[in-house]
Amino acid sequence: MTKRILVGVACAVMVLGAGLLWLSSNVDTLVKAAITDYGSKMTRSSVSVGAVKISASDGRGSISQLRIANPPGFKTPHAIQVAQVDLEIDIASLTQDIVVIRRLAVQAPDLIYEKGEKETNFDALANHIAGAIDPQVAKADKTAGKKMVIDLLTVQGATVQLSAPFMAGNTVSVALPDITLKNIGRARGGVTPAELGQEVANALRTRLKASTSFERLLQPGSAAIDQVGSGIKGLFK
Repeated sequence: MTKRILVGVACAVMVLGAGLLWLSSNVDTLVKAAITDYGSKMTRSSVSVGAVKISASDGRGSISQLRIANPPGFKTPHAIQVAQVDLEIDIASLTQDIVVIRRLAVQAPDLIYEKGEKETNFDALANHIAGAIDPQVAKADKTAGKKMVIDLLTVQGATVQLSAPFMAGNTVSVALPDITLKNIGRARGGVTPAELGQEVANALRTRLKASTSFERLLQPGSAAIDQVGSGIKGLFK
């Protein structure tokens, strides 16, 4: 009897070890697929990633060339584009219901905040993400079941390009103050990818809308808009 128990335990350990080995060797592919596939569904726009590299030993890595396209109806080329996102994942948590991300650092993203006829591109993205949080939508989408806790999320060195309908797709660049979010999902047992996307989108929208200079730059007749107009005129001289 004891021998059978020992054999059973040994088999279980071997299966678990093989599973962890497979997971660690495929984590880059799994994370990349999750970002592009679920991200595109969630935002209803194209989400692409150049590469994902995560160390299986300590969970540290990076996501390169992350790009979120604009929803249909906007003239500028993208909403968010970032060369590198640094991250640190608790590797052991990948086999659990709640994945723990110790650090997620978005470095120098290029954001284009475009005002359309009825809403901004970030409003549209946030509305689409909110739709993905709907219980009926989440129930039908099995990928929404995995939850996350993010100990620290930062957006640093961002540059915002502003655009409005009368600018015909042209932009004016301004700096955006850094954003820091801590313990996302910690108090409520984790957040789904859609809920995380909503928190980040809302933080960006709040920071953008809170800047009075940001709104003033989008008004016809402002100095920045006049500079754009002069640049356009210069193309035809």
